[in-house]
Amino acid sequence: MKHPNQATLALHAGGDLGFVARWSTERHLAKCGRCRKEVAAFGGMREILPELAEIPEIPWNRLAAEMKANIRLGLSAGECVRSEEWPLRDSRLFTGGRALVAFASVVVLLVTGVVLQHGTPMAARDEGPVVQSTANGIQVREGGQALGLLNGGAQNVMYSVNAQGSMGARYLDRETGQVTINNVYAQ
Repeated sequence: MKHPNQATLALHAGGDLGFVARWSTERHLAKCGRCRKEVAAFGGMREILPELAEIPEIPWNRLAAEMKANIRLGLSAGECVRSEEWPLRDSRLFTGGRALVAFASVVVLLVTGVVLQHGTPMAARDEGPVVQSTANGIQVREGGQALGLLNGGAQNVMYSVNAQGSMGARYLDRETGQVTINNVYAQ
């Protein structure tokens, strides 16, 4: 026979069980004397609790009354500041301005992705040397002059760029299989 736990028996003694749990516990208590004794003990404890509530060192009743008053005050204050607007979750998600903002965000995201994927040429300033890659190799340009290192039809070109103004290129020669490494520095 499975006995109810202590919490269920205590709640039954206080009359705080729901309908189904109370019915089930009462059926068990009709058959089990041990559980009936525990419920009676909880009932006896319940009778002496009001006497224990007024311990001279701690005014429990006054503290309980203050807590209830604070809770009521907080609930009243919440009612004062409650707005009558509908919360976002109760309204349709994509209506009017929201749909326009969502669509514009998606367009900006797509355009940014395309630009970052394909890259855009940056306008080079004419002040100081500029290191750049071209279709034929890498070069350093300053003003109207340029020095270029051509790759000569190599395949598998790998470029590396440094924030200090240098650029490197590694070329694999088709005929010989040798790797050529070119580095260009702009200072």
